[in-house]
Amino acid sequence: MSAGLTISKKIKEEAVEEEETANGEDDNSIAEQEEALVALIEHRTKEVEHLGQRISYYKSQLDQAEKRLQDSQSKLARLRGRHNTAFSNASLATKSVKVEQKSISPECINGGSKTKQQPRTELVIPSVNPKISQPIKPAGTIGLEANAASSRAVKVKAETCHRNSSNAEVVEKKDRGAKRKFEQREHKELIPLVRSSLTPTTIGSYSSNHISSQHKRKLRSLSVCPVNDQLFVTSALDGLVNLWQIQARGSSASFLSSTDCGSSGERRWPEDIAWHPYGNSLFCVYTADAGDSQISILNLNKTQGRGRLTYLEDKPHVKGIINSIIFMPWEKNCFVTGGSDHAVVLWNEKDEDIWKPKSLHRNLHSSAVMGVAGMQQKNVILSAGADKRIIGFDVHVGRADYKHQIESKCMSVLPNPCDFNLFMVQTGAHERQLRLYDIRLRHTELHSFGWKQESSDSQSALINQAWSPDGLYLSSGSADPVIHIFDIRYNARRPSQSIRAHQKRVFKAVWHYSLPLLISISSDLQIGLHKR
Repeated sequence: MSAGLTISKKIKEEAVEEEETANGEDDNSIAEQEEALVALIEHRTKEVEHLGQRISYYKSQLDQAEKRLQDSQSKLARLRGRHNTAFSNASLATKSVKVEQKSISPECINGGSKTKQQPRTELVIPSVNPKISQPIKPAGTIGLEANAASSRAVKVKAETCHRNSSNAEVVEKKDRGAKRKFEQREHKELIPLVRSSLTPTTIGSYSSNHISSQHKRKLRSLSVCPVNDQLFVTSALDGLVNLWQIQARGSSASFLSSTDCGSSGERRWPEDIAWHPYGNSLFCVYTADAGDSQISILNLNKTQGRGRLTYLEDKPHVKGIINSIIFMPWEKNCFVTGGSDHAVVLWNEKDEDIWKPKSLHRNLHSSAVMGVAGMQQKNVILSAGADKRIIGFDVHVGRADYKHQIESKCMSVLPNPCDFNLFMVQTGAHERQLRLYDIRLRHTELHSFGWKQESSDSQSALINQAWSPDGLYLSSGSADPVIHIFDIRYNARRPSQSIRAHQKRVFKAVWHYSLPLLISISSDLQIGLHKR
């Protein structure tokens, strides 16, 4: 009897244990399912948010495209109206002045004042059209027909071309001003795309060609002409500014001219250069020490000699090197300089080649101003300093509208060409040299990225960056002979692509705005042409 009870008791205990085990397994299974569902919900929530951002981005793109279409249509209507008026006036003028005139051409514009033979290096830049680049022709090929005609015919033709050239110059300036104003409205929302991708989008492979820079000392600056897409300039510590013409759609470049742009007193080299928005002159900055000239203007439409290189009389910077010069992306022509005296100075154009400085601030930075730039959507001037500060100064209000301080010295600032709220700051922090910011968000860093420097521990302020025309990529030189390319959409700090480009330090690599081309300069005294 007792044996039967014992067996029955064991059976009951085993049944209870099996039931508890089953319940435990069910609980574990439910917990695992719940955890998986939570993770799935989190993933799909992020997916919905990302798609929502994409939808808002494309909606804003559609709105901007519709606005640009309307602007183009209204611009065409205004242009046709001006053309009809100008055509009527031209018909009346033709009746009163019985001189046979042809339509304005580059040959007529150039030929009116250049009937004498000149060396090739004298004719530096042709009359250019804002949209259609024109080839540079050697001087001395113009005026052959005039030599066969009578002196009276030559005089009439020269006067006619002079008048047409003057009129064309005025029209070109108006058209270029209209173009710059139109471009100000082409804003694209790129900030939602920052760090949105887990994988980088590489641009592709490059074929590189290297040519001698014709400089005898290390290169300092490189800049592509904003109007004529065939031209770019280089400057170096030898004080020379060299002009180049791109050949074969970027496969090579031909040397056009060289001008000694040393300062008027100490013959110092240009620390930085900037193209005038019309593309007909170059501005160079020097130093404020020893009472030397601080800014020069190289007029590329004038031949070598008097008036080609002029120096501005005003000297608003009080000491040290003037580190940066840049024209503002605004309707009114003006440029800004930043110097080692902690000052940011705005220069306004009063008349042709007459510029008057206005000191915006001298105390907002406690150390050298290394870089300056202007924001497109409002009159705010950004400055980055060795004191680790980033300042946005509102010109209209007359005070700093944006202030931010980081943990490392700042060496340059560069607004995005498409998203007018986005800008980049170069810093001295290793592997986080480049930072992205939104001008609307104070004390907020959108992204940081950089590279591991192998050949040097220090970050040089002579190494610079450049935005791609679409605003999605940044190129940077490096102390290693490499061009680093960063995709702002890539959610990582490392480069999305690197190009081994030179034998020595790469100072800068700029994107061409109409060709699939990167142009670079290096301390190996070579110019690199990297074509996709």
